[in-house]
Amino acid sequence: MKTNTIRKRRSKAFAAVLAASSIVALAACGGGSDSAASKIPTKLGANESKVSILAWPGYVENGSNDPKVNWVSTFEKQTGCKVTSKSYGTSDEAFNLAKTGDYDVVVASGDLTARMVASKEAVPINTDLIPNYKDVYPFLKDKEWNTFNGKHYGVPHGYGANLLMYNADKVKPAPTSWSAVFDPAESSKYKGKLTSYDSPIYIADAALYLMKHKPALGIKNPYALDQKQFDATVALLKSQRKDVGEYWSDYLKEISAFETGDSVIGTTWQVIASSVTKAKVKAILPSEGSTGWSDTWMISSHAKSPNCAYAWLNYIDSPKVNAQATEYFGEAPATPGACQYASKDFCKTYNAGDTKFANQLWYWRTPVAKCLDGRTSVKCMDYSAWTKAWTEIKG
Repeated sequence: MKTNTIRKRRSKAFAAVLAASSIVALAACGGGSDSAASKIPTKLGANESKVSILAWPGYVENGSNDPKVNWVSTFEKQTGCKVTSKSYGTSDEAFNLAKTGDYDVVVASGDLTARMVASKEAVPINTDLIPNYKDVYPFLKDKEWNTFNGKHYGVPHGYGANLLMYNADKVKPAPTSWSAVFDPAESSKYKGKLTSYDSPIYIADAALYLMKHKPALGIKNPYALDQKQFDATVALLKSQRKDVGEYWSDYLKEISAFETGDSVIGTTWQVIASSVTKAKVKAILPSEGSTGWSDTWMISSHAKSPNCAYAWLNYIDSPKVNAQATEYFGEAPATPGACQYASKDFCKTYNAGDTKFANQLWYWRTPVAKCLDGRTSVKCMDYSAWTKAWTEIKG
């Protein structure tokens, strides 16, 4: 993927009444009362005239960023649903925007989905009304980040891993473990040139490392940390802080840092590794496995255009469109059929459909007080604690 394409994608600013025929056919799916919104529809009505979408940059492209990148126009022609969209930069920003009630559809990573459900900002869906859902990879279905209390709250979009990237000319021997960035004896070799992802959810990366290397702590799930486990994880990240030259969230900056030599090792995404051209870099899935994301298209409890929302969820999981959207963003598609439309070797590079690879990933979850690993004798640290700790870690 060319860097200028990424630049166009990431430079986007973060910046309706139901048709009478659909009120009867889909009253249970409307955005009126809480009781109505919580009901799962059994059939769809006529599409409304418009749909409003809140998404990560690069997920809803209509050709305005790049004339060659456009899957929105076809949707509009096929459904009659005029698309308006807004992009966001973080899951926290998305949550605040979703609460305004201005959007019919929201795409959420696993660190947001549970918050959407708990706050009643999303409604359960009927996957039988989404024909393309049946073809989604089984390992992305019925998971803790998209299914709650036995109810589906959305459809998968794409998924990816947080990898370890290093400059092969500067980092020798080639690392195979996260020890290269979390073991003080190793990370100190790259003092000032180590880079880490700038988000509270990165705490889970350190927790996963401790889960594998300090089993006495008893960590079973990197998103379920009691006070003792959390304190040990935060201490590890504070120790790592002295070696970190830069925390990144804008991946254009990480590309630049590796190409200038300001960074030589750290966490990354495959799309970044594929975009670095002025340095010899490699990206690996370390022996411990990794964290990752699996994004979910959800329907807002405030949806004014629920029929068009269902139409979008089905459309985005159609093979050709799923290929376009995930390749443009830089992640594995949610459906095997997408690979026939993707560019050569794309699905291989992103390990699409590779169950062994996928099973080594701990997909982002929202940390909550009720421990996600099933423990009931203790409370786990919730996301607010993670956010506060992250501020302290960075100093």
